[in-house]
Amino acid sequence: MLLGLGCLAALVGVAVDPRDITGQPAWAKPARFSFSFGLYALTLLWLLTFVRGHARLVRLISWATAAGVVLEVAWVFRAAAAGTTSHFNLTTPTASTLTFAALAVISLVTAMALLTAALLLRQHVEPPALAWALRLGLLLSLVGMAVAALMVTPTPAQKAAADLGAGMPVVGAHTVGPPDGGPGMAVTNFSTAGGDVRVAHFVGVHALQALALLGLLLTRGPRRLDQRHRTALVWIAAAAWLGLTLVLTWQARRAQPFTDPDAATVVALAVLAAATAIAVGAVFRHARTTR
Repeated sequence: MLLGLGCLAALVGVAVDPRDITGQPAWAKPARFSFSFGLYALTLLWLLTFVRGHARLVRLISWATAAGVVLEVAWVFRAAAAGTTSHFNLTTPTASTLTFAALAVISLVTAMALLTAALLLRQHVEPPALAWALRLGLLLSLVGMAVAALMVTPTPAQKAAADLGAGMPVVGAHTVGPPDGGPGMAVTNFSTAGGDVRVAHFVGVHALQALALLGLLLTRGPRRLDQRHRTALVWIAAAAWLGLTLVLTWQARRAQPFTDPDAATVVALAVLAAATAIAVGAVFRHARTTR
């Protein structure tokens, strides 16, 4: 509820506040973070309803995650209100303290997700396809969180400036190649001038919702598939999602815009799509011959 209200407030800010931060409306990032973290928190709380016999751990995960996401979004709101950046900002002692505090908070949220994954791996959930969709979706989401670590390391330009004695007031970047703040996609602001690690981060993190939705759909059909086949489809989807996350990470690290893939990226995506289609076809063929 709180993050939903925050998202609405940020959207109002986008409409009425003319300020610009790194090439986007000042309140665009708070709106995205409120929506994304709100969706994540709701999904994680739903996953916890499948856990039995660990009431104290469930309460710990619930409260720690809720507090963590609210604090993380509040940090982004504060930066927007001050007209400055939140992430990578070490320009002042206060900014540095808040940046490192935010890293500690998001580490706590990640740890709670890892603990939830461990509980789900030990939990008996029916049907099996849904169980594995929940487990693998959360594990893939953790991979997406890990990708974000690539954004908080100094860029070559930042290292070069530090070597010349200019210090390092900004550490890390979303964009690989050109500096942050260049041309970007609407809404997401993903860079269209260079690589952007946020693309792979976004895809990986939201595997949590995508795999859960797939698991729910498979519980309702198609009827010609038994539980083995439905579970196999979940594993195939998870492998494809992981492959896509890795390809997008590789693309971004080569300073290549998401909107302008080169031949190597296109071939990698085509191979991934073909392998996925072949695997899905094999499952349906096996289901047809064993009916």
